[in-house]
This record gives sequence, C-alpha cells and structure tokens, in this order.
Amino acid sequence: MRYILIIIAALIVCGASSKLEAQVSVNINIGTQPVWGPTGYDYAEYYYIPDIDVYYYIPLHRFYYYHNRSWIYSSNLPASYGNFDLYNCHKVIINERDPWKYDDKYRNEYASFKGRHDQSPIRDSKDSKYFVNKNHPQHNAWVQQQKQGKGNAAVQNKGNTRPSGPTGIRQNNPNKGITINQNKGNTKVQGNKGIRQNSGDRGNTSVQNKGNTRSEGNGNRPVQNKGNKGNAGNKGNGGEKGNEKDNGKKK
Repeated sequence: MRYILIIIAALIVCGASSKLEAQVSVNINIGTQPVWGPTGYDYAEYYYIPDIDVYYYIPLHRFYYYHNRSWIYSSNLPASYGNFDLYNCHKVIINERDPWKYDDKYRNEYASFKGRHDQSPIRDSKDSKYFVNKNHPQHNAWVQQQKQGKGNAAVQNKGNTRPSGPTGIRQNNPNKGITINQNKGNTKVQGNKGIRQNSGDRGNTSVQNKGNTRSEGNGNRPVQNKGNKGNAGNKGNGGEKGNEKDNGKKK
C-alpha cells in the first residue's frame, strides 16, 4: 500500500511539473505577434476582429474567415475586404482552440467593439520589450545593442592577468615551485660564493665550497694548501746535498 502511495505522489509531482513547463513555454510570444497587433499582451493565440468578423491565428499567421458557407484560412485577407486597415481597428484576444467554430458566440459577445480605434499597435510602441519582434522598426538597432552588451561582458581585463605585487616574485608554477628573481645586479654573493639560489623542484641546491678557493668576504684571500705539496721546504734541505759533495772531495 505504501509503495502505491509513493507512485501516486510521484505521478502528481510529474504532472504538476509538466503543467508548469507548458505554462512557461507559452508565457511570452511577443516576437511572433504581428506588428499590427495590440500592445499590452505578452501572449496571444488568436485575434478576433469584430469589424470584419475574422480570426487571426498567431502561431501559423493565418486569417480564418467565412466564405461560401464554410470557414477557410489564408495568409492574407481576401480581396473582398479591400484596403482594410489592420493597424487601426480593435482586436480581441482569444486564447481558445478554434474559436471560429463558435463564431455566433464571439460575434454577439464582442459586437460592441466594432468601429473602435482605441488600441496602440506593436509597431508604434517605444517599449523595448517589443523590439524583439523582427518586424518592429527598432529591431535591428536592438539586436546590435544586445551583441555589444554580450561582447563587453565576455572580454576580460587582460592587463591585470599578472599579480601586481613585488616584481621579483613570479606566479607559482606547480612544477617549479615559487621562483624568486634576485636583483640581477647582485648575481655574485659577496660572502661565501658556494651557495647558489634555490630553484624550484631542485630543492635547496647548495654547491659546496670547493676548497674555499677564495673567501672574498673578509678581503683576505688565502689559497688552499693544494695537496700538501708544500712541505716544499724539504725539497732539498739543499744543504745536505752540498755536504755530500764536500765529503767526497776530502776523501
């Protein structure tokens, strides 16, 4: 029983959602209404024109009128209506299916609107929401404004892509760590020359002082004793060689 209730609840939710989507999808059709249609209606399905007893179906742009004992449709008014001015007549909004089938009802209900000229057509409206209609005089200018607005929103400020902090610090690179540029004018370390700067993933790369070749820090520049070659003073104790020669002569 509980399972059945859950299914029923789900069906109700789905039905409500579908109905809401259908309402939203037909909420606005200003862009497809004819520019001779009246302002003030974001959505309209049929116009009824009491002056000539004609219905206009907006989605398919068709006029329905009675001819030879039957209702027919056409994309234009028949020649019998002469130069009828669609901009300067009253239109009744009817959002029902096939209203021309119930013409007796609507003809009697809206007979009082005949001869009225109390509506402003979409063509003459200055409201920007009507500019979406491709036949509105301001449509092309409106399209250009929309394109410019989207272009300005998409362009990023390319001049500020780099951080504006100290110039010696570059952006962190995941593979190289944080690279710090030292003042190129001080590339030589005045103390112990053996320590180089840390470079990215190479870790703290320290070059050992090879023999403290020249410790420039103190100004004293002692040269390392290379291989103890020195005890050089024993090269000879040159005096001993001389004694050997002297002894030979005496003998």
